[in-house]
Amino acid sequence: MSSAARGPASRALLLALATMVTGSGEAANSASSVDPADARQIMAAALDPARGRTTFMKASFELFAKDGTTTRKSFTYRLLDAPGGRRTLVVFTAPEEVRGMALLSVADKGIAERQYIYVPSLHRVRNVATQQRAARFLGTDFSFEDVTPHEADDFSYELRGDGPPLEGHQTTLIVAKPVDATRSQYGRLEYAVAKDLPVILRTEMYDPQGQLVRVLDAHDLRRVSGVYGARRTEVRTVADGTRTVLSISDLRLDLPLDEKAFTPEALEAAAPVAALP
Repeated sequence: MSSAARGPASRALLLALATMVTGSGEAANSASSVDPADARQIMAAALDPARGRTTFMKASFELFAKDGTTTRKSFTYRLLDAPGGRRTLVVFTAPEEVRGMALLSVADKGIAERQYIYVPSLHRVRNVATQQRAARFLGTDFSFEDVTPHEADDFSYELRGDGPPLEGHQTTLIVAKPVDATRSQYGRLEYAVAKDLPVILRTEMYDPQGQLVRVLDAHDLRRVSGVYGARRTEVRTVADGTRTVLSISDLRLDLPLDEKAFTPEALEAAAPVAALP
């Protein structure tokens, strides 16, 4: 990894959330069953620890501007694995100026990812255009691309040996490159994955010219309610000198989620709800 990234980024919200939903005992077992010489297997296990399970979270972003000012934005997050792909729904609950704003991300197999944003003040849903994917997501250090579901097969992987020790774990360094360069703003991602658990502890994200864009670090690894993973992640935008801390306050798996709620029509029909289903 670049020495410029020794301070805390990634593929970001989805990646950050993936580090937070790694099953405890099952995670350790899956880590031991993965071939340590197979970069694709390692990343598939680390990127998708809750495959086939619904996920509900309450979380917050804390934004740190370059001048030192801070802003907090709270939200709920739902993930649904549908037969043909996966859906995620982020609904902001505070502060008041963003309350009710929602982002629906849809990733169907064999189809380019789509995103739809609901703006309460306009009472309508609009598409997030491809050229907007690199823009910041509601002022955070995550881009719209970073909060879109992705499959492990969207990238090719290469083992690069040992990574730095992080959070008390030895790591393996894996470099990922997009299979289709037109679908990503990034030229490559460098992952430091724990050797004893399928958890990504650090990600460095580079643009096609090789410049470091963002760095994400996972912190506070612990077991809560039978789930082991990071409860806090920090993403830093290198050029801007800003950072965002993502904290999870509540995490629940296997709740019943209505697939009909994960459509742009559902967003437009009624304001998204933030309460538990």
